[in-house]
Amino acid sequence: MTAKLASQDIKEKIIIALDVKNQAEARKILESLPEARIFKVGLELFTAEGPAMIELVRNYGRQVFLDLKLHDIPNTVAGAVRAALRPGVSMLTLHTSGGKEMMSRAIESAREESEKSNLDLPLLLGVTVLTSLKDKDLEEIGFSSGSQAQVLRLARLAWQAGLKGVVCSPQEIELLRTELGPELKIITPGIRPAWAEAQDQKRIMTPAEALIKGADYMVIGRPITQAVSPAEAFARIVEELEATV
Repeated sequence: MTAKLASQDIKEKIIIALDVKNQAEARKILESLPEARIFKVGLELFTAEGPAMIELVRNYGRQVFLDLKLHDIPNTVAGAVRAALRPGVSMLTLHTSGGKEMMSRAIESAREESEKSNLDLPLLLGVTVLTSLKDKDLEEIGFSSGSQAQVLRLARLAWQAGLKGVVCSPQEIELLRTELGPELKIITPGIRPAWAEAQDQKRIMTPAEALIKGADYMVIGRPITQAVSPAEAFARIVEELEATV
């Protein structure tokens, strides 16, 4: 990476995971991180609060990464995508293992809804292999190939279906860049600063390492949100990334 990235560009590469139980807890995080631009609303929080959670994040002037990992028959996923777009999300995830038709229908649905409602087209992201899974776990559920081969297979399927981005662990960034090129957007969870605990994710990497390897966005939760000062933790990571580039 040769070009110097502006501080604001670096900040927009960090997605803050709102892995909390309710709006009250999410509001505290939003207020404690005035410099963060993108916030992830995941399955637990969305199930508890619904679309009101998207509205809350947007009312703070931030972008929403809605991480529901949609996985169902094509018609159902298409309908879910339409419903998710109406509150105004910037990014939305679906499982690549749902197949090419499901992903293609999701893209078609997103385009139709964005035109109909005069909304920006969100970035639809294909989730490959969860960062909590190791090769042994994949074997147990019936996949004969290891995690890297499975990630590449699913990422290639997502690209063929028309998705512009995927979610993978940091360990697969270089592989996907080599095989699928620079245009694919890569979003990676499993990001832990060297000074933070790994906790329940196994295939992890530091923010600086992920940036060097070519991640477009990195999802970071507890190392920032559970810090004594979330704003200071966020600033520390931004400084480390700026030093990297």
